[in-house]
Amino acid sequence: MKQMATKNDSSVSAFILMGLTDQPELQLPLFFLFLLNHTVIVVGNLSLMSLIILNSNLHTPMYFFLFNLSFIDFCYSFVFTPKMLMSFVSEKNIIPFTGCMTQLFFFCFFAHSESWVLTVMAYDRYVAICKPLLYKAIMLPRICCLLMFVSYLIGFSSAMVLAGLMIRLNFCNNNVINHYMCDIFPVLRISCSNTYLNELVSTAVVGTAIILCSLIIFISYAMILFNIIHMSSGKGWSKALGTCGSHIITVSFFYGSGLLAYVKPSSAETVGQGKFFSVFYTFLVPMLNPLIYSLRNKDVKVAVKKTIKRITS
Repeated sequence: MKQMATKNDSSVSAFILMGLTDQPELQLPLFFLFLLNHTVIVVGNLSLMSLIILNSNLHTPMYFFLFNLSFIDFCYSFVFTPKMLMSFVSEKNIIPFTGCMTQLFFFCFFAHSESWVLTVMAYDRYVAICKPLLYKAIMLPRICCLLMFVSYLIGFSSAMVLAGLMIRLNFCNNNVINHYMCDIFPVLRISCSNTYLNELVSTAVVGTAIILCSLIIFISYAMILFNIIHMSSGKGWSKALGTCGSHIITVSFFYGSGLLAYVKPSSAETVGQGKFFSVFYTFLVPMLNPLIYSLRNKDVKVAVKKTIKRITS
């Protein structure tokens, strides 16, 4: 008995991903829609990263963090998009057990890393607006690199814990995951092991990240708002709001869709809603980020003009 308890006796070597919908008439239109979405994500984030690298006026802490956000979104889309596209054109979208756990690991890694990068960006805006004279002294290159390293380290640690706990579970006869990717709770639903520890740790890890990140972002923007209120010039108002506007939109989309997908009753009726809302933070947010930051940002617009002029001349 002891020997049996120490190893994974799962009889499932692969899972079947049900995908976003089982309606045949929607499969082909959705395939082209998400293929277009993936193309926009790849081109948009690659373009923004290239702009930041090629233009020296964008070599600032704010754009260093934005580069990392685009890099995460770029990698993030490759974690689940290929398998999702396959679900629209194949009868059975099969993913091996190891492939499923790998997808779950990288999904957790990039999602947690992005939440902390967004938090660092909020702190950066706080320092830029509330302590402008000390900005260069506080946001030194080594400090910026350290903040990004910690963000990725927290993401990696969280993913290791969540994926590690998932690997220890047994999966018996049911191997059909009612989702388009190997997400934590859809996979837990089909396990024949006791999932109490997994649910407890997953809730603790995700909940702690959401609470800490939200608290830091809220305090940063509360301080920014307090500072803006005491500004005498209208120009200062508009500049401060313009600087923070793009980040507020991104944070709202990311956390809003994430909460709608996960903070809900765990009943069968809400599984479809969870899949629908998860589309927002897995497909919509990575697509919108480059557009939000480029369309609302004068520095990026100037960099685009300079780059086009350099290419055409």
